Amino acid sequence: MVEIKVDVEKCTGCESCVDTCPVSVYEMKDGKSVPVNVEDCLVCRACEMQCPEGAIQVIE
Repeated sequence: MVEIKVDVEKCTGCESCVDTCPVSVYEMKDGKSVPVNVEDCLVCRACEMQCPEGAIQVIE
């Protein structure tokens, strides 16, 4: 089971996670990234690496 945490204080809404995720785990809601399809996560960690603010944490 994978857990994805998005620090909404750090998230600037740049959408890099939305653009980077190969399986569309993220959606933008109220200008912030929200993981909505966590069960589809491949644990590739591309979102973590691409987030310029370090707001995403993928926990296995």
